[in-house]
Amino acid sequence: MTLQRRVALTARRRASTLLQRRHVLTRGVALWGALVLGGLAACGRRKPLGRVVAAGSTVLALGDSLTFGTGAAPETSYPAVLARLSGWQVVNAGVPGDTSAQALERLPALLQEHKPALVLVSIGGNDLLRRLPEADTRGNLHRICELAQVAGAQVLVLAVPRPSVASAFIGSLSDHPMYAEVSTALKLPLHPQGWSTVLADESLRADQIHANARGYAQMARSVYDAALAHGLAQAR
Repeated sequence: MTLQRRVALTARRRASTLLQRRHVLTRGVALWGALVLGGLAACGRRKPLGRVVAAGSTVLALGDSLTFGTGAAPETSYPAVLARLSGWQVVNAGVPGDTSAQALERLPALLQEHKPALVLVSIGGNDLLRRLPEADTRGNLHRICELAQVAGAQVLVLAVPRPSVASAFIGSLSDHPMYAEVSTALKLPLHPQGWSTVLADESLRADQIHANARGYAQMARSVYDAALAHGLAQAR
């Protein structure tokens, strides 16, 4: 074989090898892209945390004075407004001054009496104001949610803000992290920044720690929106 033929043959072999490598690389990129798109699509199809609670179902709103509606008329409390928005039969189980331990103590009787499809947990503000041990409050919240689940109810956790008069005056409050921690541990839906947003707005407050009628109405709408987002409700 002449030198020219050997050079030409070597060049053809190199060209063929290069084309094969390009083909493999192209297929790899295409496969990677398909996997990424498939993963994104799966995320988009991720199931909501909850099941739809039908209109007419009993919903238990467990809490303290914020749930009771202190600072406004009974018909303007957040559970009352939520009932009108959702069509649920919302039981107002808010007791002014209640701590998480007291709410936990009365919960079994409430669950037995009302057999709710959904429990809205908004408790712990008095624990924080009285500076009770946070570990105890967190444990009580955890147990409240577990008891509701064992009774067959779904749970939506409503975060409560850290108490801070200064923050309220400057229009900024933040949730206490224990609510996100409990909801994450139990894989429960969380409604963040609901009370924090209301109580940071002077126009929505009756006093430094309670909402007025407008504030409770805003809270009810945000709870309903959260229920829709988590698959607990259907738009009416």
